[in-house]
Parts: sequence; structure tokens; C-alpha cells
Amino acid sequence: MEITDFTEDQLNRYARHIVMPEVGGEGQVKLLNARVLIVGAGGLGAPLLMYLAAAGVGTLGVVDNDRVELSNLQRQIAHTTDRVGVEKTASAETMVKALNPGVEIICHQERLEYHNALEIISGYDLVCDGTDNFPTRYLINDACFMAGKPLVSAAMMRFDGQLTTFKAHEGDNNPCYRCLFPEMPPEGLVPSCSEAGIFGAIAGVMGTLQTAEVLKEILGIGESLVGTLVIYDALGTEFRRVGYGKDTDCALCGSQATITHLSGHAAHAKKSQS
Repeated sequence: MEITDFTEDQLNRYARHIVMPEVGGEGQVKLLNARVLIVGAGGLGAPLLMYLAAAGVGTLGVVDNDRVELSNLQRQIAHTTDRVGVEKTASAETMVKALNPGVEIICHQERLEYHNALEIISGYDLVCDGTDNFPTRYLINDACFMAGKPLVSAAMMRFDGQLTTFKAHEGDNNPCYRCLFPEMPPEGLVPSCSEAGIFGAIAGVMGTLQTAEVLKEILGIGESLVGTLVIYDALGTEFRRVGYGKDTDCALCGSQATITHLSGHAAHAKKSQS
């Protein structure tokens, strides 16, 4: 049911948004009626879930097939020690309901793969990529393009992070993930977080930056990161912006596109959390 007015509780809860001219009551209504999917309830997904729930995004979907492990807690702040062994989607639901009972959370306790990606993604307005492996990133990109959904994507490793937004389905000069990274790197070339490590606070930095971009897209305010890759270097305390454009030869969104449906060649992933 679409929300058009506020309860007294909502007026109090979202007061600091409502007084901002850039958000206001109309913007808060947009947030309350928005449906956002987070793929991965890990390092990036945790702050995404918490700040999107706090902001009052009305429906949050979370996709993850994993369970909470003790080694997750160094960065995955949506989970707690007493929930080690619990399904991550269930743990995320507990956290969201404790933070904001008015938010609906839909748990997809499964791996996102080529046979279910379009069905799941089609039910949401916008998608957040919080995964830690290339096959799933390419799958999410392809499914968002085919379903016509904006994608806010972040990644991180060790002391570094990167962030951008894709809206290639809108046409014109909007690039997709394959325009930026045309080929998947050979298996084993880029180590996973479990192999290379991750400075825990990087997940918080990148996850909250990702959340800010999601809220901006829902509200239609500010400058979109379409065509811009933000790179964060924690050791140097430095942000850099790198521009990139649409690849006319892109296999997915280029003029001679060869990818017309989701297939298993880039869809299988061992895990979907970071």
C-alpha cells in the first residue's frame, strides 16, 4: 500500500529529513514507498541495511545464502556474536526490525543465480551490489540492465574501496559495469577478502557512501555517480574521481550487443556476501 501521509511516530522519526529542503515531506514519502534490494548481507550490506532502514526506505530485500560466522563480525556490523550460526538474512531482519519496525524486510535466503536473478530483481526499484566476487557482479549488472533497474555498486579490498552507479537501461551515454570492466579477470588473479584481508572500517565507509548514493537516486537530488568511479584510499585518506563512458562495443549495452539473456557462464558464485 502506497504511503501518502505520516503518522505522528513517522513525523518524529524522520524529522531531521523532513526539515531539509532537499528532502522534505515529499522526499520522505518517496523513501517510505521505495523498494530496494541489497545483494549480500556482509560488509557492505550491513551498513546499507542499517542506514536504509534508519532513513525509512519502506521495503528492503536482502539476498544471501550464508550464515553468520565469527570472522564476519570484524566488519559486518548488522550481525552480533549471539547470532553466529544464524542465517544472515534472518540476522539482518532482526537488526532491521529492532532499528525501525516500520520497514518491511523481505529475506531471499538463496544464492542469486542466472535462473532467479531477473525474478528477484524485477520486484524492486533499485539494486545495491554488496557482493565480493566477479561472477555475481556481472550477473547483477546484466539482470539490472534487462530488468530496467538502477544499480549502485561498491567494492573493497584491504585498505581500498570503489563506488559507482549504473543506469545503462536508460540508454543515451549511460554505461554499464561491462563498459567499465569488459572482461572478467581470470580466476585466482584477484584475491578474495578472506585471502587478502580487509580493514574492517572500510566496509563502513564504502557501505555508507553507497547508501548515500541510493538515497540520492530515490530522491532525485544531487549529482549521480553515473559515469564516475569514486576510489577511496584509506591509508592516504584520499578520494579520487575517475570518469568513464559507454563502450559502443559493450557486449551487453553496445550497439552490437551479443548478450541478450542471462546464462550460466558468468552467473555461478561460491558466495554472495563481502
